[in-house]
Amino acid sequence: MTAEVWWRLGCFIGILAIMLLWERLAPKRQAQLSPKKRWPANLGIVVIDSIVLRLLIPAGAVGAALWAEQQSFGLLQQFDWPIWLTGILGFLVLDCAIYWQHRLFHRIPILWRIHRMHHADTDFDATTGLRFHPIEIVLSMLIKIAIVTVFGIGALTVLVFEVVLNATSLFNHGNVALPRRLEGPVRALIVTQEMHRIHHSQVQRETDSNFSFNLSIWDRLFGSYTAKPKAGSDGIAIGLKEYPAAPQSTKLTYLLMIPFRQPHPSAHAKSDTPDTDVSKR
Repeated sequence: MTAEVWWRLGCFIGILAIMLLWERLAPKRQAQLSPKKRWPANLGIVVIDSIVLRLLIPAGAVGAALWAEQQSFGLLQQFDWPIWLTGILGFLVLDCAIYWQHRLFHRIPILWRIHRMHHADTDFDATTGLRFHPIEIVLSMLIKIAIVTVFGIGALTVLVFEVVLNATSLFNHGNVALPRRLEGPVRALIVTQEMHRIHHSQVQRETDSNFSFNLSIWDRLFGSYTAKPKAGSDGIAIGLKEYPAAPQSTKLTYLLMIPFRQPHPSAHAKSDTPDTDVSKR
């Protein structure tokens, strides 16, 4: 468990540093609010999330995987397959589960109230990939524990998956863009910034698409893929209309309270779809 913590921390700091440097050298978009205003709350959220998880579910999904291995519990534990095959299958199961979890958090109103804190960010950069409400983080961990236990996914696979998922979240939320010649080939395998930026559009039908976090195949497979935004890559309006850029929107207490209060009725978002009020999803 000690080695696990250091692996997670080392990969997190390394990828975050790379992405922040990339954003500084070649930003894709001009920020509405300066990083000095946004980053303290976004980074503060990930600290709170980490503390809450360590207090409530200290062993996490890796602990559940170790138990499943010791007890030979779960579907994959019932077959004498090569470790590389069970590792790949376990990784794919977890990635598909996260896709559907994300999709349900958009579809079920009470879950959307929690998840909208992530979408209320008025800018789109690597720190947005860390901005998830503690309640969502706990629910996500419980879902992962259930999947890991039912399928008997190995501990090493779970650790690799969680490190990769964290890294790709930092990567695909970056305020950067891959060269055009690389965008297509990379997007065919993993979610790119151009693909995921569409998911953070204020247009609801675009927000309700491109749910994948790591592997991009799930959106194509399950019919939720949007290749290009209506307004073009440079014209996407980021965030939610009912949460405009304002000084209070960068405060940590404000972010934590988003699931528990409705935005002012006059500020409700309107999109060009029949289901126009995204605050009521």
